[in-house]
Amino acid sequence: MMKKAAAKSMTEGNVWPLLLRFSLPLLLGNLFQQAYNLADAAIVGKTLGANALASVGVSSSVQFLVLGFCIGVAIGFSIPVATRFGAGDEHSMRQYIYIGSILTAVIAAVLTVLTVFLCPTILHLLQTPAEIYPDAYAYLVTIFIGIPCTLLYNLLSGILRAIGDSRTPFLFLAFSAVLNVFLDLFCILVLHWGCFGAALATIVSQGISGLLCLFVILRRFEVLHLRPEDRRWDTQMALHALNMGLPMGLQYSITAIGSMVMQTSNNSLGTLYVSAYAAGLKIKQFFMSPFDAFATATATFCSQNYGAEKTDRIHQGIRAGMTIALCYSVLATIVMCFFGRSLSLLFLDESTPQILDASAKYLRYIGLFYSVLGILCVSRQTIQGLGWSQRTIISGILEMAARCAVCLILTPRLGFTAICCADQSAWLAADLYNLPTLKACVKHVQQEIAARREMKTAE
Repeated sequence: MMKKAAAKSMTEGNVWPLLLRFSLPLLLGNLFQQAYNLADAAIVGKTLGANALASVGVSSSVQFLVLGFCIGVAIGFSIPVATRFGAGDEHSMRQYIYIGSILTAVIAAVLTVLTVFLCPTILHLLQTPAEIYPDAYAYLVTIFIGIPCTLLYNLLSGILRAIGDSRTPFLFLAFSAVLNVFLDLFCILVLHWGCFGAALATIVSQGISGLLCLFVILRRFEVLHLRPEDRRWDTQMALHALNMGLPMGLQYSITAIGSMVMQTSNNSLGTLYVSAYAAGLKIKQFFMSPFDAFATATATFCSQNYGAEKTDRIHQGIRAGMTIALCYSVLATIVMCFFGRSLSLLFLDESTPQILDASAKYLRYIGLFYSVLGILCVSRQTIQGLGWSQRTIISGILEMAARCAVCLILTPRLGFTAICCADQSAWLAADLYNLPTLKACVKHVQQEIAARREMKTAE
């Protein structure tokens, strides 16, 4: 029988060790997740060729739009869980889990049906080259069928992180990463299922990691077990959960619209640049994953302390999270600027020097601005963790507008160079909004907590 585990509060203790300990499993988990994304691309590119790699990469922006919405919604539903846990209100915490689970199931059903039906239209809108269309369709429609797996894992892992356990999601994500590599090789090399096999391996692996999270919750975390009194539908709580989840999901999706325009502009340049962008994008996402870990740790820390009404610790958490992200960005910049071409060889052969050079150029251009991305990730997730999810939609709109403007205006004139500059423009535009918004959010939280204390004193 598995040993019962205790939830971990971040409302007491030294801020830096707490953040770093919480970040480490998140970081390793994100790296493993990116590792099996890299494995997909590497196995497809090396075994099936550049056209197959383009088939997998041609729809990466729309995958980010749909799956990003799923991830954002699931993470948003876990914010009230973290806040109520920090406040010590376990009944409300479990009720939010119950309501969030119902909402997630409904969203999974609607999104899966809708995206599978619209898959051919999406690929045509992306100007998918005819020679890679069949494989691109097989890959994308399989990913869409696996939407429930994506939602299951992200909802349950978000709940576990909300109560301070970042280790369990990491362990199961690591297991599923290894499983994904095995299934990739089996489906592609043994069963000869091509791009469909790569997509199937991904969704099966993610589904298993979600089921493992559920198993551990049921066996080890009694604080998360729903009582009969917790299984009550409350419209106000459901609206609050949606008020957290939908803006976060929409923020991901709105940002992804800019990425879709970027993808479409790049696709119009030909298969060479589709392959180069697909390889560069995988490497970019790998080096982005630590930012997500540091940002999630900072947001969870601030959310718990918001519930515990500890404003000083919120300030300390933000400063520590920003510092950690900026230190990492220096390392990422060095690696991407000087070793981008070598990293691209994970997916491409020396026999395609033009593709390798284009991929290295893309990584060099974006690597110089990774500190800007680090500030963006930490500030945005902290704003969300403190309950201002709606404000991040504006951040997403600014990112989208900047990407669209650069791609639509400059790609006809500068070609692939414009694609290489689009991300940085989006990050800068979002930071110009996020930093003053974060300052205003923290001030609002301070005033709200002060008002609560005055009311308690008056009573």
